[in-house]
Amino acid sequence: MSIFQAFVIALTYVGLGLGYLPGLRMNRATIALAGATALLGLGLLDLPSAWGAIDYRTLIFLFGMMLINANLAAAGFFQLAIHSLLRWSRSPFGLLVLLTMGSGVLSAFFLNDTIALVLTPLVLELTRRLQLNPIPYLLALAAGTDLGSVATLSGNPQNILIGAFSQIPYLDFAQTLAPLAIACLFVQIGLLWCLYPEVRSTKECLDVPPQRYRVFKPLLYKSGGITSGLLLAFALGMPLAESALIAAGLLLVTRRFKPERFLQKVDWDLLVMFAGLFVLTEGVQRLGFLNGFTQWVNAPLNLLSVTALLSNLVSNVPTVLLLYRLLPNPDAETWLLLSAGATLAGNMTLLGSVANLIVAEAAAKQGYTLSFWEHLRFGLPLTLITLLMAYGWIIGQ
Repeated sequence: MSIFQAFVIALTYVGLGLGYLPGLRMNRATIALAGATALLGLGLLDLPSAWGAIDYRTLIFLFGMMLINANLAAAGFFQLAIHSLLRWSRSPFGLLVLLTMGSGVLSAFFLNDTIALVLTPLVLELTRRLQLNPIPYLLALAAGTDLGSVATLSGNPQNILIGAFSQIPYLDFAQTLAPLAIACLFVQIGLLWCLYPEVRSTKECLDVPPQRYRVFKPLLYKSGGITSGLLLAFALGMPLAESALIAAGLLLVTRRFKPERFLQKVDWDLLVMFAGLFVLTEGVQRLGFLNGFTQWVNAPLNLLSVTALLSNLVSNVPTVLLLYRLLPNPDAETWLLLSAGATLAGNMTLLGSVANLIVAEAAAKQGYTLSFWEHLRFGLPLTLITLLMAYGWIIGQ
């Protein structure tokens, strides 16, 4: 029976890495869920143990942040924020800098996938109207959201996981990794400057056209106030999951909007995938697949290397769930290396992070091609440089 159990787990992780299974119409969420239920059917886990393997704090935190992001997006906050930044730009290089920094800062506090989803159409429309090559600006957006999300525990799903497992205070985490994230954003700007000569111009020749978007002021004030309170709660060391859920609950008390408008924006696929991955990881642990790999992550450089490699094979969230079981008594440095490695490695290839895919697919719908190789010639050096920076910065603390 263990042979079938091992086969199911291996096939599931292959599907998670590819994002699909050949011949089947399945995404990562359904692959993770089907793999988890197969382990139940094969007797490796029973329902109580599978349910106990799911970390409810992580799911609650994700759910709360998704509802908060949905309210901010409906209010027009993200479009308003990026458009306010773009008013300062009058050159191709200035536009690149502001887009990189703006997407990075927003991703530090809100889920990076949300930022990529909301801002990609805006970037495409802006570059079209300014008659600029959209590719370097799309790369700036995709990588900027990843790099910026390194900074805080609320920046991306893998950081949310690490926050739940490590119990590192929000401010302590940000104090170490926020400077790294900012430095990495500057590296990104430098690489794009080298690779795309057309973005080097600093001549103020651009007239940024007005963007069409709606701002709902009552919702903007309400969601902005509650989100500010949430960030303050994080800074004061309040529990992340409880704080996010309370903030989301307050935002759902409304007379103006139907609740479906916000609940439909929740990424239920991601929540289902997380639940399935928790169960799969428990199955991997019970079969002892990882027992021989402990020595591979017993040193900081080894941990960072393995994290980067696995993140590009099976994606960053499954990597964190697999590797944290190999860390019997991890300290803060170990958790920070795991977080930085899993996130920064996502820039290596077009398939390395969901944010990359969101940007590429949105661009393709409007007739622009961000190819695998176009991304690789930028993403590979960016990843190698930023991983080395992360290692030096975290070890040197």
